Parts: sequence; C-alpha cells; structure tokens
Amino acid sequence: MKSKPDYLAHGILLLGVALFILPMWVMLAGATEDAGAIARGGLSLMPDFRHIGIFWQALFAGGTSREGDPVWHMLLVSFVMAVAIAVGKIFISVLSAFAVVFFRFPFRKLAFWTIFLTLMLPIEVRIIPSYAVVSTLGMVNNFSGLTLPLMASATATLLFRQVFTALPDELVEAARLDGARPLQFLRDMVLPVSRANFAALFVILFVYGWNQYLWPLLATSNPAYTTVVLGIVQMMAPDQMTPWNQIMAITTLALLPPIAVVLLLQRAFVRGLAEVDK
Repeated sequence: MKSKPDYLAHGILLLGVALFILPMWVMLAGATEDAGAIARGGLSLMPDFRHIGIFWQALFAGGTSREGDPVWHMLLVSFVMAVAIAVGKIFISVLSAFAVVFFRFPFRKLAFWTIFLTLMLPIEVRIIPSYAVVSTLGMVNNFSGLTLPLMASATATLLFRQVFTALPDELVEAARLDGARPLQFLRDMVLPVSRANFAALFVILFVYGWNQYLWPLLATSNPAYTTVVLGIVQMMAPDQMTPWNQIMAITTLALLPPIAVVLLLQRAFVRGLAEVDK
C-alpha cells in the first residue's frame, strides 16, 4: 500500500530551497547589471546574459584589492589554504583522538576535557595570543602563519574519538595479540573503518577554511596571500564608487569551489555524518 506524500513537509523543504537559492539568483543577476544601475537601486531579477563576459573579466583581467591582484590568484590562495587547513585538522585530530582512546597515560581524561573545553572559546578570544605567537615566530605574511594556527580542531578530535570508541574491544585485543604496533594498528584497522568520516569532516573543514576572513586579515598584509573573501571586502572602498557588478561576479566565482567539493564528496559526506551519529 502506497503512503500518501507529505505535502506539508515537501512544501517546507521547497520553501527552504527557495530561501537559499534566491540570494544566489540575485547575485547572478546583479553580476550582469550595470554598477551604476545597482547603486541607484535598479537591480533587476533577470540576468542580462549579454554581459556574461563580466565573469571572464573578473577572473583574469579584474582585481579585487587596491594593488589589482587577479581573482584567479586569490581563488588559488583560498583553495590551497582551505585544503591545508582541512588536511592539517584531520591529521592532528586523528592522532590526538587515537592517543586519548587507545593509550593509557596519566591525566588522559583531563587532556581530553581540556581539548573539549576549547570549544567554548570563540576565535575572537584566542585571536590576540595567536597573533602574538605567530608574530614572535616570524610567520606573519607567509603561508605557514596563514594556515598553522587554524589546524587544531577540538570538534574534529571529538568526532574521531566517538568513532574510535565504537570499535569493539575484541579488535583491539586481537591486534595486541598479533603484535601490531600502535601506528600499524592505526593504519591497518582504525583508518580503513573511518574513511567516510574523513570525507564528511573534509567537506566541513574545507568550507571552514575557505570562509576565513578575520585571521587572514590579521595574519598577512602581503597581496600575494590575499584570499578571495578578503579581496571582495577590499573592493568596497568608501572613497569611490563600489563596482557591485564585479563584486557579485567574484562572489559567484567564490561559491564554485566549495560547491564542487560538496558535490564530489556528497555520498561519502552523508554516510560519514550518519556513522558519526551512531
């Protein structure tokens, strides 16, 4: 017997989709409009595809910062930074969660709860001491200073701990009896059963790194390390007319890499979240 479709649930879902798509549609339409018309409030909801070349101009010929750096370079900086942050967070979180779950050492629970308590601290609280450390180590205005301070993740450590604690004790005892060393046990038994979780966390952490604004603003003043998010803000100069059509075109381009990552890892992302929930 077929169940009747839940029209209310479908209606709510369609409304949510519309609320998410409408700003992106307005952004796409604004990218093909004249900047003066947008400034006068004459933004149309229908894209003018005769001006579709604005995307090519913004990507290769345009610039977002005052120095006029090309957008493709800023997209590349943002992509490399986001990948480095995501990979670094996963690497550090796997090792820390593995140590907390499978090793017996003094103050093990205290170490875990200390990591967990950092979730209560917003980045604004840690921004001044983090910058002081980076400045002391001479990592301002280079790629290491842009990525290393953001690689520690209490959230990823907590999620991997939940996955590792779900492994049966018999598996751990069998590996111990076979003489497997800790890193061998991690490589051959723990990591293979956590592949879906890697994909789920990579998507979340990639988007987190891609959207960073405050830390790149403080960590670098070198145009060579300007991210696309920072570059878009730099275009909004108060002393001259803001090119809103270029800003919307660049913002549209900035959405494409995160969307591509989500689409490529969609199945593993959903499966990894379901396994974490268990």
